[in-house]
Amino acid sequence: MTIPPRYLSGDAASIQEFLAKFDVFLFDCDGVLWSGDHVFPGTVETLELLRSSGKQVVFVTNNSTKSRADYKKKLEALGIPSTTEEIFSSSYSASIYISRILQLPANKRKVFVIGETGIEQELRSENVPFIGGTDAAFRRDITPEDYKALAAGDSSLLDPEVGVVLVGLDFHINYLKLALAFHYVRRGAVFLATNIDSTLPNSGSLFPGAGSMSAPLIMMLGQEPVSLGKPNQAMMDAIEGKFNFDRSRTCMVGDRVNTDIKFGLEGKLGGTLGVLTGVSSKDDFVAGPIRPMAYLDKLSDLLEGSKSRVAGNEL
Repeated sequence: MTIPPRYLSGDAASIQEFLAKFDVFLFDCDGVLWSGDHVFPGTVETLELLRSSGKQVVFVTNNSTKSRADYKKKLEALGIPSTTEEIFSSSYSASIYISRILQLPANKRKVFVIGETGIEQELRSENVPFIGGTDAAFRRDITPEDYKALAAGDSSLLDPEVGVVLVGLDFHINYLKLALAFHYVRRGAVFLATNIDSTLPNSGSLFPGAGSMSAPLIMMLGQEPVSLGKPNQAMMDAIEGKFNFDRSRTCMVGDRVNTDIKFGLEGKLGGTLGVLTGVSSKDDFVAGPIRPMAYLDKLSDLLEGSKSRVAGNEL
């Protein structure tokens, strides 16, 4: 029987007890710290509380459109101090996987990207060659000549050195990109996704996520991509390898049960904490098949824990 999660909002003593169990907090970003360009009230103070209490903070995001450097700029613009080393994105996770784990033939090391500049920046950081992405040559309608070239396997359109198709969130997705990706995978390219989120929260609503980009290819190919974002445990292994934390003393904080909470549960972390400012609802947390250890109305409710602190009794 699944244990129902503990509701912590407004219970200062329970919050303090919960926080004392962990040394490391892995934070999802969109839907937890902010929505779009709106930072949730109390976010900065909550993170400062954790850091001042000796907790390690790591920002773990499935958003592939931004690189770690981009995320650092966004965090700082929102008033959240951070370092690049504290950030772990799905685009970085995918780049690490391609450059250090995949054993590609010497003549098949190029990546065809469906995605934005965040993926490109992280691939460059790992010296991985790529095509597609934000290149204007791929942001156009398909032509009758393209159909013929694809059908013939013409190298003028299909680069023979492409050995990987990497799909992330792409604000300029089109038929040509999908057709190219389809033919590359049919010719043996490895099919990867930065993440498979069906939606993303923004401006108080939901919009198509990276999983919506790979969905047409899954239908075409009858094949699922290897996902390098939450909840895939390859990402957890990479994070653990980088930060060398004790999983039993680590808590995953997120707004989505099927990515964030599942990521923490399957990673056998000591705790998972849900917040109701993003995708999942209270019913999802309380009655769904995937449940966090505890949940809050909003992240800043953790500040209630500071009210029960007394001299000499830190979190």
